[in-house]
Amino acid sequence: MTSPHAFLHPKSWKPALGYSSGIAAEGRMIFTGGMVGWTADQQFDSDDFVDQVRQALRNIVAVLAEGGAGPEHIVRLTWYVTDRQDYLSRLKDLGRAYREVLGRHYPAMALVQVVALVEDRAKVEIEATAVIPHAGKAGKD
Repeated sequence: MTSPHAFLHPKSWKPALGYSSGIAAEGRMIFTGGMVGWTADQQFDSDDFVDQVRQALRNIVAVLAEGGAGPEHIVRLTWYVTDRQDYLSRLKDLGRAYREVLGRHYPAMALVQVVALVEDRAKVEIEATAVIPHAGKAGKD
């Protein structure tokens, strides 16, 4: 599927792997709150970092769907993690979980390590920004 956004990456830069350096988008914007890895019943099924990421991404997709958007409309993700080493040591597993939920769409991303999250069991919290293009408009890859 072609993205409705233009991915921005200077030709002289090394490739961005698993994210985009920037995205140009025009349309109706949707912002999610920070999604943690709990279910719709606000229960954690797992304390595993990758499982929580997978669930947080599913939660983002569910909120976007309420606004008529899908993963392909995401232009930015901000990740807050309690342990960056947990993130770095599980990159392959994270990549699989990410592609399972969001496909091969890689928006601009930032990752921040924090001391703690509000929910004690949460190991990750992810915010998303999505842009649904105006009818008849699409970007370039």
